[in-house]
Order: sequence, then structure tokens, then C-alpha cells
Amino acid sequence: MEPFKNLLSPGLVDRMAQHLHRVHRRFDAPAFTAHATAGLEDLEMKARAMLIADALEATLPADFDRACGVLEAALAPPWPGDRLGSDDPCRDGLEGWALWPVGEFVARRGLHDVPRALQALHAVTQRFSAEFAIRPFIVHDPVTVFATLQRWAGDPSAHVRRLVSEGSRPRLPWGIRLQALVDDPSPTLPLLAALQDDASEYVRRSVANHLNDIAKDHPDIVVGWVTQHRAGAPAARLALLRHASRTLVKAGHTGMLAAWGLGNAFDGNVALRLGVTRCMLGGHLPFSLTLQSSGRQSQALVVDYAVHHVRADGSRRPKVFKGWTLTLAPGETRVLERRHPLKVVTTRRYHRGRHALDLRINGQVVAHADFELEIECIDPSSPAGRGKPRP
Repeated sequence: MEPFKNLLSPGLVDRMAQHLHRVHRRFDAPAFTAHATAGLEDLEMKARAMLIADALEATLPADFDRACGVLEAALAPPWPGDRLGSDDPCRDGLEGWALWPVGEFVARRGLHDVPRALQALHAVTQRFSAEFAIRPFIVHDPVTVFATLQRWAGDPSAHVRRLVSEGSRPRLPWGIRLQALVDDPSPTLPLLAALQDDASEYVRRSVANHLNDIAKDHPDIVVGWVTQHRAGAPAARLALLRHASRTLVKAGHTGMLAAWGLGNAFDGNVALRLGVTRCMLGGHLPFSLTLQSSGRQSQALVVDYAVHHVRADGSRRPKVFKGWTLTLAPGETRVLERRHPLKVVTTRRYHRGRHALDLRINGQVVAHADFELEIECIDPSSPAGRGKPRP
């Protein structure tokens, strides 16, 4: 599989240069290309975007309004509806990943003229996204930006409406953290209310992710939101609210579980069985659980599990994984099975030792079992050991 960073390639730089020269004959395409490709292939993705933005700064007109005019004239036609991308990127103009450095250019040069910068981002987001680029403007001039976002919430373009939510997320991955909104998310709540029943699933998914961001710092706000907006909600809004609730449900937050009618403890018996008690890194931990209801009424259950990973200092830290959502009838017995992968991932470092798995029903731990994780020690420089982990 080709590395993701290659979406920002020398070939893409060449296409950008062609389109910019097409609309502005005085644009120095060779200088732009030379600057934007100098060392490009040695860089990771974000660094590539920043290098291309440097090249735009060096070659576009010094006047910000004129520079925006050149960029806007070079854009491809807007993506229709919820469409993301085209079959032949940048054939008809700037679009897609070519616009990440364009958005960065606007963010760097536009803080002195926020309305003009937002006008440019309104155009950019209809061919890619401006969720990263708009964030410095929220920090710099929140009054102007939020007044604009309120208008954009009714924009005909789903891409613009999505930017209203995605660009103002407090904790957007890869974007700068909007600490003022982490501390107080109230400025974005009217925007989310206006968009949560949007006709576009693309927009609604952003609203759900935004609410999930808020839940990490202000769980009671999101519990209250779900409680208020769940009653009589259409299916699309219910799906949005479930997605917005995922972090709190996974964490066993009692208020959120209660908001979904999942606040009651399981009435019945639970048996947890590990398929093995000793695992090798790179393999799987098979396990099964048997639920036997003792209740006289059906029970709505969220069944998750946590793996307690051994850390370098010997302590253990739990990581919760999604399991099952089900309804158990009175007296019913249900057997559930899972093979949990124990594979190397970039976000986790494994250590040998006694790990544990616990079972959680409606947020409460109901069963627990230990297992040993072994890590094969192979010299990674040998042919047999290349790509294999060491302790």
C-alpha cells in the first residue's frame, strides 16, 4: 500500500503550478515547483503540506486579497453534495489534498483580514476541507468567525455546513486545540443544534464527533443533550446521538448509560472463560461469556470488556474495547464469543507479564480473568526477526 504522505507528491506540485500559472501569467511556476519539491520526498505528510505552503508564500502576490483571488480562480468546480474527491484529482483545477497547503497559506497570511480569509476558506472547503485552516481565526477573532459560522450553518453546500461543526471542534485530530472551547463549549452548541438534523449524513457525523469531543471535558453537557434530544428523535438523529455518546458509554458513565436506558445492573449470572491463559504477542486472546438472565423483564445491555495492559513499571492500565449491545429476554441464556487481537500497534507498547481482562455490563465490572503475555525475543537484524517485536 502506498504511503499516505504520497498524496502530496511532486506530481501534485506540478499540477498546482500549472493551474496557478493558467490563471495568473505572472506566477513564477518554476520557482514555486523548485521550492515546493526541495526535499519533499524526505518529509512526512504534514511537513510536506507546510513546505508547499512556504512555496505559496514565496511566489503568490504579496497583497493578500490578490493572492486569494489567484487561488480562487485556480480552483476546480465545487464537489457536489457529499462527494469527496474526484476521479482525476486536480485535472480541472485545485482540489483535494492540494488545498491543505492552500488553507495553511490563508491561515498564515489572513489574520489581518479575517472576512477576506473566511471568504477564501468558504471556497476551499467545497473542494477539500478548511477544518485546520479556520482554527487560527477562531482563536484570533471568535466574534467574527462565530457570526460567520452561524450564517454558514444554512449554506447550500454540505461541505460548508460540515465546516461549521468540524472546524470548531475543541479537540480536532491534527488541528490546533481550541482551548477556550475546551474550557467552555457553549459558543458551538447553537451551531450543533442547527445541524444535528441536517439532510447530509456527512454533516451529522461531524456533529456527533464534535459532541463526543465535548463529552471528554464536559460529560454532563452531552448527557443533558442526549436526554433532551433523544425523545421522539428520528432514526438519523438517534444514530447521531449514539455516536456522540460512544466515549461515555464505553467508559461506563452512569449518567449517559441512564440516558439510554442502560443504567440498571445486570440481573443474572455471568461466566467468563478464556480460551487460553498464555498468549504470544502477535496472536489472539479468545474468550467467551455466558449470560443467564434472572430478571422477569427484558434487559437492555451494553457489554464491553477491558484489557489491563502491563506497563514498563509493572503496573497495569486498562483499555476498554467495544463488545456487544443486546436485549436479553427473561430467563434467556446467551453465549458471546470474541478473539481479541494482541498485535503491535503504533499507539501502544506491549510488555510481557500478567495481563487481565474484565467484563463490563452497563458500565459495571462483572467478571475478571488473568492471562500471561509472552514476547518472543528475536534479533530484529536477522532475516527471521525483521519486523518482529522485542521486549
